[in-house]
Amino acid sequence: MIISAIVLHLLLLSHQTVSEEQVQRYVTGEKGENTTLQCLDQPVNASSLLYRWKKNGSVLVTQNPLKPSEHLSISSNGSLWISGLLYIDGGQYECESQTKDNSSWQTLSNILLRVAEGPTSVSLDVQPATLLQNGTLYVKKGSDVYFNCSSESFPSQNLTWTVEDLALDSYDRASGNNSFLEFSIKNIQPSDQGIYSCTSQNTLSKTTANKRQELLVYYAPESHPGCSWEIVNEPLDVLFICSWYGGYPVPTLDWHEVLEEHVIAKGPTVNSTSQETERLEVHVNGFILHSGEEVKCIGHHVTGVEKNCSFKLKKPYPLGDPMVTALVGSNITLSCTETDSMPPAKTVWMQKDNKIINTTSKYIVSDNNPNYKLTIINVTKEDAGIYYCYSINPLGPKELEVYLTVKTSAGNKGAMVGVFVSVFIMMIGITIGVTVYSRRDRICIGLGFSHLDDDTGDILSLVDSDEEEIFHETELPPLSNGHATTLVEIHRRPSSDHGDNADSTVQRNDQTHPEPAQQTEDC
Repeated sequence: MIISAIVLHLLLLSHQTVSEEQVQRYVTGEKGENTTLQCLDQPVNASSLLYRWKKNGSVLVTQNPLKPSEHLSISSNGSLWISGLLYIDGGQYECESQTKDNSSWQTLSNILLRVAEGPTSVSLDVQPATLLQNGTLYVKKGSDVYFNCSSESFPSQNLTWTVEDLALDSYDRASGNNSFLEFSIKNIQPSDQGIYSCTSQNTLSKTTANKRQELLVYYAPESHPGCSWEIVNEPLDVLFICSWYGGYPVPTLDWHEVLEEHVIAKGPTVNSTSQETERLEVHVNGFILHSGEEVKCIGHHVTGVEKNCSFKLKKPYPLGDPMVTALVGSNITLSCTETDSMPPAKTVWMQKDNKIINTTSKYIVSDNNPNYKLTIINVTKEDAGIYYCYSINPLGPKELEVYLTVKTSAGNKGAMVGVFVSVFIMMIGITIGVTVYSRRDRICIGLGFSHLDDDTGDILSLVDSDEEEIFHETELPPLSNGHATTLVEIHRRPSSDHGDNADSTVQRNDQTHPEPAQQTEDC
């Protein structure tokens, strides 16, 4: 019996403990909202009961339909209805019931009411960042970026930063239980871009709130834009191509005429067929272009980076030997070079009547830009004439005239003989001239005076006389007709040791002929 009584007592204590655990409840209400506390474990005849609620051991409200309360009221089943929950409403609540015969009050429910608020006013800040029109933020590659999140929550909260990258992989970057949470990324890279989310959770109500922000990492291409061209619709139209790869997002490209200072075309793209968004193509007619003008492509990136490429337009100018001579039966090669044109010119060889020369058994055309050659096989007389090295680009054409002269081999020998005879005659003339010049003194004196001594000068005097006279032992015979005879006196110019003799001779002659007619000749 004693053992049975002990077991029954333990069963009663266990049942009482379980009942108390069932009655004890935890209720969390959100501030400002309506909350209902249930009065549980009521007897079967609950309609005959009166109810009241106690808070922290003191009667808070008694069921009285005649005096309803706007904030607190008890329903017919004993539940407590609280309107517009306040912080002061939190506490330990007890539901008691009493029979209408004024019996003692019996506790039916024991409820702990906790009031929570938030999280509210969740804010997210990223610095330094730029806001786009669609609400997305972007930062520059390599910059230091700071993230801050804050919210309001009662009684406390947990904050967590989560990143959803472009690969949809989510991971936590930072967490904490303060009113704000911040972290930073040094030297941010494109791999760091994604959707950044700050989540705040109320530690009491477990209510969560978050704010999401997409963050992009922008960067300009490291290289310069590339300028190129293609000739289309020959020969007048040119396709200007500007490409600038390696940046995010796509840059803006503009083609400019520097001389005219206006925009030819604006990007980022006009070529929808290739789907390339970093390439700008523009068709330009050569009539609006000018030789010597600079054409420039300017690339603009949203990060503030600006780079460009350019080239100067030039009209073609082929160069080469304008005159070529060939022998009949030989092979001759005409050549020209064209290096100045921009855009590069198309160069062909042409004959008269603008007939383009192509490679045949007669002609071999070699196009090794910038060298252009035309080889004529087995030259004939009919091949003589003018050939044209013709170059053209969108700025206009330019041609080089090459005149080909064809000669036979006989004609060539005659020319060589003619040259030899001319040289021979010229050498004879030079020899005679040198000889005459070297003997000019003897030629001037004549053959009759070749016996005179070169060391002294001679003076010739012409003397008119009617008589035969002898001068210096020289006798001139008289003329047969008896006319006056002209005597030639040879006066030897005295040297220093014969001066007196010379003077006496001159004096003697003067006395003999008072008025001689003298004439002196010097060569």
